[in-house]
Amino acid sequence: MIDKPLYNTVDIQKRVDDYISQFKEGYFSPLSLMARMTEEIGELAREVNHYYGEKPKKSTEVEKTVEEELGDIIFVLTCFANSLDIDLSQAFNLAMTKFETRDKDRWTRKEDS
Repeated sequence: MIDKPLYNTVDIQKRVDDYISQFKEGYFSPLSLMARMTEEIGELAREVNHYYGEKPKKSTEVEKTVEEELGDIIFVLTCFANSLDIDLSQAFNLAMTKFETRDKDRWTRKEDS
């Protein structure tokens, strides 16, 4: 894990938008983006299974990493958010507030040392 992020969500959303905006096609439709997200999650599942599961890679398979697949998911997720004009910082804050309130007593806390 990196101590300091290279990008914040505003930077990520702008960088993806700058990239997509150079093409006439622009963002895919929400349904197509959902399909792409599903594909990327499947690719992540495959990598996790190769590294941590019982299914080793075939010698003919291209070497990919969990990190690479997570990056692909972040890209597609950002395309999805941008196409629907959703601020990922706000979406993240909503999710964290939900988890920090709803699940605040759900798990066993670590003892302070």
